[in-house]
Order: sequence, then structure tokens, then C-alpha cells
Amino acid sequence: MNIASAELGAVDLESLRFDNCYGRLPQHFYTRVLPTPLPQPYLVAFNPGAADLIGLAPGEAGRAEFAEIFCGNRLLPGFDPLAAIYAGHQFGVFVPQLGDGRAILLGEVAGAHGRWDLQLKGAGQTPYSRTGDGRAVLRSTIREYLCSEAMHALGIPSTRALAIVGSDQPVIRESVESAAVLTRMAPSHVRFGSFELFASRRQHEHVRTLADHVIDRHYPQLRDTREPYLELLREVIRRTARLVAQWQAVGFCHGVMNTDNMSILGLTIDYGPFGFMEGFDWGHICNHSDDGGRYAYHMQPRIAHWNLRCLAQALLPLFDMEQALSALGEYEEQFDHDYAECMRAKLGLTAERAEDAALLQDTLQLLHDSRADYTVFFRCLGEFDSAPGAANAPLGKLFEDRAASFAGWSACYRARLAAEASDHAQRKARMDRVNPEYVLRNYLAERAIRKAADERDYSEIERLMRLLARPYDKQAHMENYAEPAPQWASALAVSCSS
Repeated sequence: MNIASAELGAVDLESLRFDNCYGRLPQHFYTRVLPTPLPQPYLVAFNPGAADLIGLAPGEAGRAEFAEIFCGNRLLPGFDPLAAIYAGHQFGVFVPQLGDGRAILLGEVAGAHGRWDLQLKGAGQTPYSRTGDGRAVLRSTIREYLCSEAMHALGIPSTRALAIVGSDQPVIRESVESAAVLTRMAPSHVRFGSFELFASRRQHEHVRTLADHVIDRHYPQLRDTREPYLELLREVIRRTARLVAQWQAVGFCHGVMNTDNMSILGLTIDYGPFGFMEGFDWGHICNHSDDGGRYAYHMQPRIAHWNLRCLAQALLPLFDMEQALSALGEYEEQFDHDYAECMRAKLGLTAERAEDAALLQDTLQLLHDSRADYTVFFRCLGEFDSAPGAANAPLGKLFEDRAASFAGWSACYRARLAAEASDHAQRKARMDRVNPEYVLRNYLAERAIRKAADERDYSEIERLMRLLARPYDKQAHMENYAEPAPQWASALAVSCSS
């Protein structure tokens, strides 16, 4: 370990101290399994910000051993690899046994920023792989690596990403691709489906054991309450409502909101066929595999509520039905409150008024009718000139085909700003702190993927990481990264294999 790292309190790989509290649960909850060796691994990307969370010196990524460790070829002292078992509702259909089919939990590291699970995604087959090969591909790992960090920078709860390790090993998806392993980090990887598994088997003692684990490790403030298990459900409801409100506000579509992809901590987890809204469409479907539109943009709040009902059903051995229904009844009010709060901020409003719901509805309807770019619109809205008669031509260009509708909407928005005596400079500063200049558009990720796959050039991954770490700040010479997708990107499609 070098002196600079020691002064910062960062340590080398061998000095990391691992635990695995999940591995101390009864063996009904997991299977211990070793990662499958990955031939000739090499480092594709490393995230110093995530390394800091576990106190790892960034210089350690330069060691030859780093890629060997974070693809699973070499185990550090304290690693306790296991694959968790869970069930889940997938596209509304209950699947009684799922589990970590291509992810292996190494253990957890305690640092100045709490305890973090380290999980290798793409580390090979487990007992829960079913017919899968247990591998991830470079394409999907790059997408998750970039998006999980982009979401964190946007202030949206998310898993984090430490590193990508690649290999030339071929993996067959829609075509032949190269293998890769993502090191994913989270305080916990417990899902709604973790409880559903044991409830479906009528193993109520395991439901209680898992609930106790989650409370003791992640919600200790609930332990001394009168009804700790009910309060656990209420806390998960609050966090989930807030999370989905933030997704909707930033125009994020998850794509596969199965109950096994819902975090008990209210984190965005399991990035697959995600996408940020471009041309606004209430019914936008980001997942090419979602034929029925179950997880379309406008459905996400409703699906989150449905998923929470599944969780409540699984937890029923711990409280009665009336208590569960009462807790679930709090979801809609919580979501509406959080979403309205987010959207008032995006509109630059400081006070709550009865007419705000209608203004928001009219705003989104205008965007939907014109298919205006969601991110560009709200970022440009900070420049809105509220002076009487102001044309607001730059913003109006987004609605050239609906000039009359834009003019009518502008008059209403102008009147709303006047009602609270909005100061332009202060309003713009506030709006620029909540309306990002940059989001991870699919075409930006695709450019980074093509460079990495075709040329083994990872510079675009690093450029996007630096850019998306400051999504609200205009950055010099990066104007084209804020532009709507080019024409070629219209052919891009992401599916469950993404």
C-alpha cells in the first residue's frame, strides 16, 4: 500500500475485511457455490467512487490480480461465495423458484460508508441458473455499470458498480458476444421475491427469520416498535413509492419490474432493458420483450403497488390482513405526494397550489402530443421568460407542430409563476439542480459498447462516467451529449437479454 493511500485511509485488496451476514442465515436461503473460472480476464472499467465506499485504494485496480479477483478466478481471504434463492412474479405470473442464476455474492465489506455486499454478476452457473449459462455479456455489463452510477448521481437510490472484467470467451445471446463480469455493490440484495419463496412453501418460520435479518441489519430503528414487521412493510412501501416517483420524474423506465427485481431497501436493482424517456410517450415501452406493455412508463406506479401487495401477502404470517391492507392503502398517497413534490421542483414552483395537478397534466399532455424530448424540455424550461408577451422561441421550437397548444400552455405557466412572484434567476438556478442536462440515453451507451466490443477501446465508458457523475452541470465541449438521439438510434432495441 502506498503512502498516499494510507494517509487517505484506503487499503489494498488483501487488507479488505470481509463478512457475510447473509451466509450466517440457515442454508434454506442460499447455496454455497464457487464462481466458474473466466479465461484470460482483463479489466474493462473501474470506478474509484465505488471503491471509496469500501475503503479500497484506487491504485489497486492496476494490479494484475485485480481482474482475477473480480471475475471470481481468485478468492480473497474472507470470501464466502453463495447464490441466494428466491421466487417472484415475472410479468404477473408466479414462478415458485428462481434465485441468483448468474450472480454470486462474495460477502460484504464494512467501511466508513457502511456495509456493502460485493456480488459478481456473470460469474457462472449456480443451482438456480435453470437452462442458462450463468454468464453476462460485455454489452449488458457496460449498460448496468454506467446506469447504476448515473442513477446515483441523479440522487435516485441504486445499486453501485465497482468494476467490469472482460474476457474473449464467447457467449451466445441473440448473437455471439464476449463474456464479462460486473462487480455490483449494495447494502443488501434481498428482494420481494426472497419472502415470496418461503411464503409459497408455507415455511413461515423462514419468512420471520428473513424479516428479522432485514430489520436487524437494515432497519434497526424498527426493532423496538410495537409492530416491527408491519413497520417493515410500511417502510418498504414508503421507499418504493419514493423510488418510483423519482423514476417517473426523471423519465426512467425500468423495463422488468418483476417482484424478484424489487429491492427490500427501495433501490433500483437489476438493470436490464431500461431506458430514459426521449420523445415523451405515456405508454412508452423500453423492453422489446414486453409485448403487452405491462411495464410501460405510465404503468410503473401501478405495478409497484401490485408488487407491494405480493410482498404484503408473503409477510402475512407476521401480521393480520387488515393491518396489511391499511399499510398498502398508504402507497397511493405517498406516491402522489412524492411525485407532485418532484414535479413541482422540475417546474420551478416553490409553493403548493390546488391548480398544480392540472398544470402538470397539461404539461405532460403537451409533451405527449408533440413527442417532445422529455429531458431537453425540462432543462430548457429553466430559461422560460415569464415576461408578458415573451415568445420563448427556443422552447417553442420543440412544439412547432403545436404552436397554438404551446402558446396556451405558456400563458397558464406564466400566470402560475406570477402567482408566486417567481424570480427568474433564482428559479433557473433551482431548476438546473433538478433537471439534468445529461442522462444515459440508449444511443450513448451503444456508442460506448461498440467501441469496447469492436476496438477494445474503453475511453467512451470513462468519458460517460465522468459526464454522468455531474448530470446537472453543463460541461465544456460536451454539448452533443445532451442532444436527442440521432436517426440511427431509432433502430436500437433492448430486451430481457440486455
